[in-house]
Amino acid sequence: MEVILKKDVENLGFKDDLVEVKNGYARNYLIPQGSAVLATVSAKKVLEETLRQRAHRDEKLIKDAKKVAKALEEVSIKIISKTGDGTKLFGSVNNADISEALEKQGQNIEKKFIKIDGNTVKRIGKYVAHIRLHRALIVDLPFEVAPEATAKPKKEKVVEEVVEEKVVEAPKKEVKQSIDDVQNEATSRPSDTESKEY
Repeated sequence: MEVILKKDVENLGFKDDLVEVKNGYARNYLIPQGSAVLATVSAKKVLEETLRQRAHRDEKLIKDAKKVAKALEEVSIKIISKTGDGTKLFGSVNNADISEALEKQGQNIEKKFIKIDGNTVKRIGKYVAHIRLHRALIVDLPFEVAPEATAKPKKEKVVEEVVEEKVVEAPKKEVKQSIDDVQNEATSRPSDTESKEY
C-alpha cells in the first residue's frame, strides 16, 4: 500500500515521502497515529505542489546545514564516565550525552537528530555518532568515551587494615571476658562438699 508520510518515521522515511508499506502496518499504525495518509490521486497532486514550494526553502536550509557540518568537523568530544573492572561503564552513554557535550562547545543540536550505532555505548573507547542536519545531509561525528580518574588506593588499604584489626581484636576480648566470668562463677558457688555439711 502506498502512503504519504506526514512525519519523519524512523527506518521508513521523512515527512512528505511517498513510501510503500504493508497494508496492516499502514491501517493499524501509521494512519491512526497521524504519521501517514493514503496516497490517493488527489493527495499525490497536493504532495507535488508542496514539494515544489519546499524546493526553494530547502536550498537555504541545506546551505545552513553545511555551515553547521563544517563547524562540527572542528569539534572534539571526550565524554568522561565512571567505569567498573576493565572497560565496562557503570551506566551508558547515549544521544542525550552527545547533545549535552555539543552544547558545551556551542553547537545546539537536539538529541533526536543524533544516532549512535546500537543506541548506547557501554564500554570505553572511540565511537561515531551520526548527526542528521537535514534529510539530505548526515554528518559522522567521532567521539571518545574515557574512564574517570580513580581515587588513591593507599587510603583504601589503610581503611581495610584498620577494619581487619578491629574484627580480630573484638573476639579476643569477648573470649577473655567469658573465661573470667566462668572462673568468678566457680569461686562464688558453694562446692558439693560444703552443701552436704548443712
